[in-house]
Amino acid sequence: MRAMSFTLVMVPPHQDDTATWPQRLTEAVPGLRVLRPGTAQEAAVALREAEAAYGALPEDLLAHAEKVRWLQAPQAGPPAGFYHPRLIEHPLVVTNMRDTYTDHVATHTMALVLALARGIPQYVRAQAQSSWAPDWNPGSVLTLAETSALVVGVGAIGREVGRMLSAFGTRVVGVDARPQDSAGFAEVLPSSELDDQLGKADLVIITVPHTPETEGMFDAERIGLLRSSAYLINVGRGPTLRLDALNDALARGELAGAALDVYETEPLPPDHPLWARPDVLLTPHVAGAGPHSEARRFAVIEENAKRFAAGQELINVVDKKHWH
Repeated sequence: MRAMSFTLVMVPPHQDDTATWPQRLTEAVPGLRVLRPGTAQEAAVALREAEAAYGALPEDLLAHAEKVRWLQAPQAGPPAGFYHPRLIEHPLVVTNMRDTYTDHVATHTMALVLALARGIPQYVRAQAQSSWAPDWNPGSVLTLAETSALVVGVGAIGREVGRMLSAFGTRVVGVDARPQDSAGFAEVLPSSELDDQLGKADLVIITVPHTPETEGMFDAERIGLLRSSAYLINVGRGPTLRLDALNDALARGELAGAALDVYETEPLPPDHPLWARPDVLLTPHVAGAGPHSEARRFAVIEENAKRFAAGQELINVVDKKHWH
């Protein structure tokens, strides 16, 4: 079958590392024309003749994309507003960048877990004050081989986190909307079991995407189900965890500590009380940072462009209604 010729529009704003993509894509996919307009107005004009797009298509741009049948999202979990009602209703297929930084996020998660387990946050603060403050209290150390962990969301990242934790001897249980057995997990349960499992874990690790179902899932009521000795870690998406509820629980001594890489509001406001808490470790949404990011993302769009041209099923297809 002869490959189809088509036009793909890269919608601004653009990342610097995608500057070479138009040439590389046209060289890799015969018959493909790639446009990279600099403004939203130029993008609106380009979209009128395009069959595919890369980036976000808010309502005003989507209105010009009558011929577009495939939209490649730039991230695994695009920001709030990406999946607006008009996009969900539109017949185009959305694909995302899932599994392009699984190893980076999982490694970062383990760094957060190990830091909490060994009381590193308090030593970092002591170092900043040139204070020698050893803590020999056995209760301040979490032994991972004697620890239970609950991974909330057993997608690519959750599976890798579970595998890594199990290597330390941790008993790992997962909950997921689509449960299936995964290496390193003692069991993976349906999401309906979440509340029952929260009070059984020493570590609760959130890796779920931001969807209509997961927004605010960790509110005051659900956080209240955790053990007072438990640690809560969020590396999924910020809107799944209510920060004020977390801070209140920590202030009341209802949790041992927390580590976050994603936040309900980003950047986290400088006056938010979580910044000053000695039992909290914060990183600024950098868990996905690491080598090969651009190459991996390009590989996804290149593969999908080849498949689109050949009329084949695309990879990383999203259920638009559920945002993932």
